[in-house]
Amino acid sequence: MRLLLGSFWRAVAYCLHPRVIALSLLPLVLMVAGAFALGYLFWDRAVDAVLHWLESWALVEWVLGWLDSVGLGGLRAVVAPLLVLVLATPLIVVAALLLVALLMTPAIVDLVAARRFPDLERRHGAGWWGSLAWSVGSTLLALLVLVVTLPLWLIPPLALALPALIWGWLSYRVLAFDALAAHASAEERRVLLRRHRGPLLAMGVATGLISAAPSMLWASGAMFIALAPLLLPLAIWIYALVFAFASLWFVHYLLAALAALREQTALPPSPPAAPAAASVIDVPARELPGEADSSVRPSAS
Repeated sequence: MRLLLGSFWRAVAYCLHPRVIALSLLPLVLMVAGAFALGYLFWDRAVDAVLHWLESWALVEWVLGWLDSVGLGGLRAVVAPLLVLVLATPLIVVAALLLVALLMTPAIVDLVAARRFPDLERRHGAGWWGSLAWSVGSTLLALLVLVVTLPLWLIPPLALALPALIWGWLSYRVLAFDALAAHASAEERRVLLRRHRGPLLAMGVATGLISAAPSMLWASGAMFIALAPLLLPLAIWIYALVFAFASLWFVHYLLAALAALREQTALPPSPPAAPAAASVIDVPARELPGEADSSVRPSAS
């Protein structure tokens, strides 16, 4: 617990470092450029497709007709764009996490190692391509779980819990691996991930809960859908900062755990206990033949 909380507060402090803030702008620029390019090409078609899909449901059409009858017909124009934003949110989260892991985490590892662990040996248990393969595989698995569990999102409690669990598990898998890629050997990485699985998963779930904060912006988007072009970059930057904080948390935790592991393995083994001293039994020396005590030697005649 001490290591968990200590790493948390160090991560919070490092988020104010100018280098971390500057690094968070790179995922922001890339994602905003990609989002506006996709929006320019596909926004109208996506909204029309969602609207036609909603109108194909009798219940939804009845609700929309009722809104028209009570003078709230303007909400019809808001529902489809808002639903497109909601459906795009998982892709935004995944893209933010992957960009932070691939572009920011190596620089964060260098920053933390230089300031806290300058003597920690780098054993390069995984390269950049290994980290990419691990991240992509974990992401595909998380998206599969996301698609399978979509019907459960209609249940209000699960709609809040499931995203946090899925993004938390994905954050744990991706960020923990990248935090150890440069310094730990493959065997050390397996030992640490197995030994600290519980705290690391808790850190990931906490990150998933924090990453739900930008979704609150879509509540504003429901009333001010025209502000979506301004709210989207803000949401993306918050996602980038959240995952930058999570990366710092994992790096502080795991590098400290790696240093402790190496200290334990470097300790010399305890010397074996000395055997109990055997009791000495005096055995009278055997008299050699021909020898006799001078006191009993016969005198010469």
